[in-house]
Amino acid sequence: MNEAIPIRVLVADDHPLFRQGVQTMLETAEDMRWIGEATTGEEAVRLAEELQPDVILMDIRMPGMSGMEAAQRIRAARPEVRILMLTMFRDDASVLTAMKAGARGYILKDASKDEILRAIRAVAGGEAIFGPHVASRVIDFATRQEYGIEALKELTPREKEVLALLIEDAANSDIAAALGLSAKTVANHVSSILNKLQVRDRHEAARLLKGNRD
Repeated sequence: MNEAIPIRVLVADDHPLFRQGVQTMLETAEDMRWIGEATTGEEAVRLAEELQPDVILMDIRMPGMSGMEAAQRIRAARPEVRILMLTMFRDDASVLTAMKAGARGYILKDASKDEILRAIRAVAGGEAIFGPHVASRVIDFATRQEYGIEALKELTPREKEVLALLIEDAANSDIAAALGLSAKTVANHVSSILNKLQVRDRHEAARLLKGNRD
């Protein structure tokens, strides 16, 4: 009798205790196998290529490259990989941005063990799945109008300064020098801007800003 091939799971999250908890959870599931962990978006992209997981549990906010950008790059290079966002962010912008980046699911970290395992199985099988709280917010969000204009209003003054430089195609290092910030702080601002504007990358953010200036 042939045994079913287990779902190969890579976890990308910068919190070691959370990664340990997920590893322990996966070890209790006979149809899943923990194959590795990433602590940054860049590492997630690299390990996705090296380890060839079936599913990646991806946090949104990590040092360096955000989970959103990592998801987009992974999906572009390996479209067969299923990405499940597992995060504490329940805001509308994060959910819609994750969908645009190619995530097949979006659930919250406070979901139960059974909910998380069920979500992994669902996305591995080709389904799209969202936690109950997230799903209701997606429906509400989809009915809103003129989102881009409203999202721009949500940016902090500093984020607006960063976005103004992004529209000029400034690199993070140039923005850091211009605003007297560290490269890490700029990266965090860029990640926040992309989440709030529900866009995949800085180029789409720039197009959105130009569109609302016209």
